[in-house]
Amino acid sequence: MKEEFGYLKIDKYNPERIESIAKKYRIILEEMGENPEREGLLKTPERVAKAMQYLTHGYDLNPAEILKSALFKEEYSQMVIVKDIEVYSLCEHHMLPFFGKAHIAYIPNGCVVGLSKIPRVVDAFARRLQVQERLTNQIRDCIQETMNPLGVGVVIEATHLCMQMRGIQKQNSVTSTSAFTGAFLKDTTRAEFIHLIGSKLH
Repeated sequence: MKEEFGYLKIDKYNPERIESIAKKYRIILEEMGENPEREGLLKTPERVAKAMQYLTHGYDLNPAEILKSALFKEEYSQMVIVKDIEVYSLCEHHMLPFFGKAHIAYIPNGCVVGLSKIPRVVDAFARRLQVQERLTNQIRDCIQETMNPLGVGVVIEATHLCMQMRGIQKQNSVTSTSAFTGAFLKDTTRAEFIHLIGSKLH
């Protein structure tokens, strides 16, 4: 780990944690009836351990500090939207991926944030074991509590492999969640936000 711009960034793996997780995955392979000694699986426990550490590295990040590292005084008071932010996370119920897009807006209240920090906040919360509903609320609350804007709007649209690969096995279902504060609780502001994230302006 190293600290960069006020938050921790992973640029190497924790060897003790990797070794511990890998041992457990070796046992899981054996319990599944596989032979962890065969050529194709020799390094699989270590690979999976590294993958899991990366996919859950959000636990080591502080989303509020990410925002605080790039706050700037600015009198701009109209809606700021960052849409089509890629989201990759793991469902905490089955530890299978869900993925999609997040659309986030806020109305400044005396300060703005560097635009790249909003996707970083999304990643910081998404790279944990999650449910989409909680993820949506966590992003909203972090922006509201850290920046104190006049309002925050968050919409996430995601596909869940726990629904596609197992269980109900519905291949084309998409789950949408939303969370709002302040000005976005008004019908007109919320409608403008929903309209803009659905528009092809780029």
